[in-house]
Amino acid sequence: MTLQASDSAPGVAVLPPVEVVNGQGKGPFVLVCDHASNHLPPAYGTLGLSEADLKAHIAWDPGALGVAIALSKLMDSPLVHSCVSRLIIDCNRDTLAPDLIPPVSELTGIPGNQNLDDTQRAERIALSHTPFHSTIDAVIAQRLAEGVATAVVSIHTYTPVYKGVSRPWEIGLIYDADTSLAGPALAALKADGHLTVGDNEPYSPADGVYYTLMRHGQDLGLKSLMIEIRNDEVASPEAELKWAERLAPILMQALATAGGANA
Repeated sequence: MTLQASDSAPGVAVLPPVEVVNGQGKGPFVLVCDHASNHLPPAYGTLGLSEADLKAHIAWDPGALGVAIALSKLMDSPLVHSCVSRLIIDCNRDTLAPDLIPPVSELTGIPGNQNLDDTQRAERIALSHTPFHSTIDAVIAQRLAEGVATAVVSIHTYTPVYKGVSRPWEIGLIYDADTSLAGPALAALKADGHLTVGDNEPYSPADGVYYTLMRHGQDLGLKSLMIEIRNDEVASPEAELKWAERLAPILMQALATAGGANA
C-alpha cells in the first residue's frame, strides 16, 4: 500500500505523527509514549482488521497516554507521544527489527502488513518512526543545551493475558545495565504490600523492547526507565490519574536517590 494524499477519505481527520505535551516543562524528566494511539492514517484503511481488533491492545497501549499526560503535569516534564498506531510501525523498534511492522500481533495476523517491499517500509518509517524520534532528539537536545537535568522515562501498558498466559504483575519496571532509577523505584513499589511488581517483567531489554530508551537515554548517558502498567489497572481516566499520582513521587524520589538526572 502506497500512501498518497489523495487516498484520504473526505472528512476523515489526519493526525500529526507525533505530539509534544508541556514541551517547555523544566522538571527533570522527558517522558515518552511510543504506543499512545490506535490511529491509522486514512490511506491505510483498517489494515484488514476488525473494529474490535483496532480497539484492542495489539493496536496501542490503552491507558498509557492518560498516565503519561498526568505525569507530565505532575512533574512539569515534557512528554513526546506518537499519534500513529503501532500496527503501522512500532516506534519502539530499530528500523531493522523484524517486528518493526508486525505481520502478526499476539495471535492476530495483520493483512495490510504482509509482504511489504522496501519502498513501503521506507514510507512508513518516514511517516511515523523518523518524526517521533527526531522530536525526542530535539526536546532532549534543547534541554541539555539549556543545562536542564534530564532523565528519560517511557510509559507503556500491557494486556493481562498474552497468548493464553496470565500476567500477575499490576506493574513492571524494565531497565538495562543502568539500575540507578529502577532500584529505588522497585523498592518503593514493592513496599506496597498490595502490589505484585514485575522486575524486568513482563518484558526485558532482551525482548527487543528497549530501543527508544537505548537511543535517547543510555546512548546519551542519561538515566532511563521503562514503566509497564497492566491495562486493566488504567481502564478509566480516574484510574490513570491514580497511577500517575502514585508514580510521580516514586520517580522523583528515585531520581533524588540516584543523585539527580545528570549525576
